[in-house]
Amino acid sequence: MAFKMKFNHKNKPGEEQMDEERNEHIEDNMNNDNTAENEEPLSGLEKEVEDLKSALKESNDKYLRLVAEFDNFRKRTAKERNELIKNAGEDVIKSLLDVLDDAERAEQQLAKSNDLEALGQGVSLIFSKLRNILSAKGLSKMDSKGEEFNPELHEAITEIPAPSEEQSGKVIDEVQAGYSLNDKIIRHAKVVVGK
Repeated sequence: MAFKMKFNHKNKPGEEQMDEERNEHIEDNMNNDNTAENEEPLSGLEKEVEDLKSALKESNDKYLRLVAEFDNFRKRTAKERNELIKNAGEDVIKSLLDVLDDAERAEQQLAKSNDLEALGQGVSLIFSKLRNILSAKGLSKMDSKGEEFNPELHEAITEIPAPSEEQSGKVIDEVQAGYSLNDKIIRHAKVVVGK
């Protein structure tokens, strides 16, 4: 917005040149002021835009790192879970290897010996060892015979007439034992129920 100021009074000789210089000086100052006014808001806006761009870049970088970390965590936990499932029974199997060794020795003795009483005691010891190992791992056998029939614990395979009135609705016989592992039923007892 440059304009020249003209003086309408008559200039004396030599004053004309001073008026022109003064007008040029005023015009330069106005141009400088307008440029400064226009540059300050532009440079302020440009600075703000640059700040926003750097903040956005930083946020994107943090987001990408977080996504990568989460993806690595997900892969690591999936791998650990697969290994755990794959090797879950390793501890129990290692414990049962002793029983397997004892059973193999008993099998060899069955072929060589005719002493049935000694063989019976050996087999009984092997079964006792097996029960103790499984019990130590949290396995427990359900006692169902004579108990009230409970469909959450028992699977009735048949019903027979109860020998007495007291045994009606109770388990008369146990065909297959039920087991729980750490208080979770892993096999229901198959029973005969009196009616």
